[in-house]
Amino acid sequence: MVHITEDLIRRRAEHNECEIFSLEEVTLHQQDLEGIEHIERWCKELKILYLQNNLIPRIENVGRLKKLEYLNLALNNIEVIENLEGCESLQKLDLTVNFVGLLSSVESLKHNVHLADLYLVGNPCSEFQGYRKYVVATLPQLQRLDGTEISRSERIRSLQGLEEVRKEVRKQETEYLKRRAKEREEAGEEAGHKERTPGFDGRWYTDINNTDPGLTATWKTRRGQRR
Repeated sequence: MVHITEDLIRRRAEHNECEIFSLEEVTLHQQDLEGIEHIERWCKELKILYLQNNLIPRIENVGRLKKLEYLNLALNNIEVIENLEGCESLQKLDLTVNFVGLLSSVESLKHNVHLADLYLVGNPCSEFQGYRKYVVATLPQLQRLDGTEISRSERIRSLQGLEEVRKEVRKQETEYLKRRAKEREEAGEEAGHKERTPGFDGRWYTDINNTDPGLTATWKTRRGQRR
């Protein structure tokens, strides 16, 4: 497992004379990171944080970055939008091509009053019927969703019939979670079989949240296209 270390951040802070405590921008993309740690303790002045193209499964340990304006977590393994309430200055959040299936978790962004840009394209939830209408109605502070401007008329329309859209979203979330549970169960059975296979050395070289082979292939294809 690759960790975020002080040495790693210092190497990425050459433009700041390797001084990490006053850093306003740090790039940690394509490092095979499997978690977010230490950054909010070491880099409290951060305004821009690039963490795209890693293996991060959760948004965590960034809530004390009060000055953070832009967080890029595209091409990771994130399933839920969470733990960003403390990012008071957040203006742009990029979650392109992750595994967010709980569309209702966008409600956790209501308190990020400066959030103007949100990217969720390439996530399972972006395929839900009523996706855009739900997000636009839920987050009145947004100006753009997936790069497309939100007009005043669209915002007004999004509020019409919102309860029905909300019910439909919940239904689709439930169906999605059932599929994910089945995928994980099948992936677990496959893993168990592989471990019992003669010659297996006990090491795993691919771990994309125990995702089914089809979804993994899609993720890898999209990831390769965006490098």
